[in-house]
Amino acid sequence: MSFSTVLSASIFGLKVEFVNVEADVSNGLPVFHMVGYLSSEVKEAAERVRTAIKNSGLDFPAKRTVINLAPATMKKRGAAFDLPIALAILRSLGQLDGGRMDSTLIVGELSLDGKVQNVPGILPILTEARNAGIRSCIVPRVNAAEGALVEGIHVIGVESLEEAYGYLKGKLRIDPEPYPSEALDAEDVEVLDYADICGQGAVKRAAEVAVAGGHNLLLVGPPGSGKSMTAKRIPTILPPMTLEESMEVTEVYSILGMLDCKSPLIRKRPFRSVHHTATKTALVGGGMIPVPGEISLAHQGVLFLDELPEFQKNVLEVLRQPLEDHQVRITRNQGNYLFPANFFLVAAMNPCPCGCYPDLNRCTCTPGQIRHYLGKLSQPFLDRMDICIEAPRIEYEALKKEKQEESSAAIRERVCRAREIQNRRYRGTHVLSNAMLGVREMEQCCALGETEEKLMKQAFSRLSLTARTYHKILKVARTIADLDGEERILEKHLKEAVGYRMLDKKYWGR
Repeated sequence: MSFSTVLSASIFGLKVEFVNVEADVSNGLPVFHMVGYLSSEVKEAAERVRTAIKNSGLDFPAKRTVINLAPATMKKRGAAFDLPIALAILRSLGQLDGGRMDSTLIVGELSLDGKVQNVPGILPILTEARNAGIRSCIVPRVNAAEGALVEGIHVIGVESLEEAYGYLKGKLRIDPEPYPSEALDAEDVEVLDYADICGQGAVKRAAEVAVAGGHNLLLVGPPGSGKSMTAKRIPTILPPMTLEESMEVTEVYSILGMLDCKSPLIRKRPFRSVHHTATKTALVGGGMIPVPGEISLAHQGVLFLDELPEFQKNVLEVLRQPLEDHQVRITRNQGNYLFPANFFLVAAMNPCPCGCYPDLNRCTCTPGQIRHYLGKLSQPFLDRMDICIEAPRIEYEALKKEKQEESSAAIRERVCRAREIQNRRYRGTHVLSNAMLGVREMEQCCALGETEEKLMKQAFSRLSLTARTYHKILKVARTIADLDGEERILEKHLKEAVGYRMLDKKYWGR
């Protein structure tokens, strides 16, 4: 048999495309020719494959070898085609028969000694393969635990080309990687706790409301007031992820090669803390070959921006659309790339460059410096912050109080109850939390009584609210009502929600 085909796959953004690796080995000048719209790293596979076959003790006679990766209209990248190319050649030479290869997807990079190296994106590749009806796959041994997360498909992990050859030849038995059921119940032990923070009850309450409804949170206060401590403890009160959410997050990290090979499933909601020197591409993703950025790495979790005004203004502005759409779309000549971005934003900042404003006895900044500092945040960006809360300077008495502060476990219990109420309310819809409510859903879920309607009308007029901030207030009020276990929004819930919009008026006056 001089012609053979092996099924493989490649990642484009988060999309998986199947690739047929075709090999034709015939008599003629001993050349190794590869076609199929290939990138440079794929073209280099010729020498890797030739040397790996030789060093694995397998026969590769001097013949005319042509490799085609189909479809030819799609550019192929990466080194994951090495193993399927080698096996396709061996099949063309008659050293392997069809059998197991006809219904098996194969991916893997080869080293010169024939060892099979790990490749990124195994989880989404195998998920798509299972959905396409493929029931068996051969992957690098180090990726086998990751692949086993996909139920309904046999994952065969191999360490070398020789091992893959022996398995397909029927001379070597390799049991499929078992489904890691025990890992699904494992949770990391939290080290941080809200009980560590002295005082700042209003700030912790704002964090609780933000997490309960998935609302964006802005913390403003002087240095040392506990802003970063509050933000970094938010993971301790986040509700646990469902298996479906865990798989979504794990797929993103898989594509970037950021998974732990021994324990690949991500069970803890992401908390991504980004330095203020980050670029637009680092946040939203992109590049010549678009890959997910920090926004997508924070999917189903939190994106934390400390020292918010220190970020470049154009970097902050690119957050506006993902905060509304919960996805990132990147357009390139070769197509559109869609990355998930269902996260909520937590940001912290000082009120001025020295951090002491509005305490004029301590602040050394000029009015112009303060205006320039605060002016780095645009009104459209501020409108997307559902909750703005001030973290005041901590007094000595608060540090010396012997009263035990409320633990993260107690706060998380209330958050989970509120989230469960939302899950029941929005079951069967695209809405996952109160922050995702659309205008139509709000008419039903955020209806106000006569007293609450009057209060909202006064707030809208006196605070010069925009339509967006009006809706944000109603969503936050809905979350506060859920935390109280109330079916409808009461006046006290609305007052608290309005209070979370007072801070931007105090500092920005707009």
